[in-house]
Amino acid sequence: MSVRSRILRPSDRLRYSPGSLLLVVGTAGSQPDRFVERVVEERGVVLSLTKVRTLLAGRVSEEEMEPRSRELLEAAIAKRIQTGQSVVVPIAAFDPAERERYVRLAHAERRPRHLILLEAPNDQVADEERAELNELRRALDAGELGAEGFQTVMRLGGSALSEVKRIVFAPPPRED
Repeated sequence: MSVRSRILRPSDRLRYSPGSLLLVVGTAGSQPDRFVERVVEERGVVLSLTKVRTLLAGRVSEEEMEPRSRELLEAAIAKRIQTGQSVVVPIAAFDPAERERYVRLAHAERRPRHLILLEAPNDQVADEERAELNELRRALDAGELGAEGFQTVMRLGGSALSEVKRIVFAPPPRED
């Protein structure tokens, strides 16, 4: 599943191909859910574990909540990808196995796969997140995320976080 990965530079408007999978990864302090809600233009493309948990609240027991939420999220992502629709998944964790699960779904359908790493100030990074965050940073900077199947990657931190105004899923503009 290894591909050649490009490191993109931030801009005020990020454009991805329609039908792409975009994972937005960050610490809990960087609030990937809030970032995605603020910048993604098309609302229906965002699928998150938080949304699924909210939908299941009161319908399943606490012991079943986590596995059932993950199962439903994965099924919803798979269905959207299979029908050629774009998907944005905010993840407040750095587990490579979780990223791989979603990337494999998109890879199986030959859909583009992208990752944005949200940086948080050091005081907002929990000690248990620090080692995994540093490893992901290192892999991103070294161009190694192609081995995970990501075709493009981007690192957003500091002022670049507020500079991004929109993420859209549209074909590139025609050159007439």
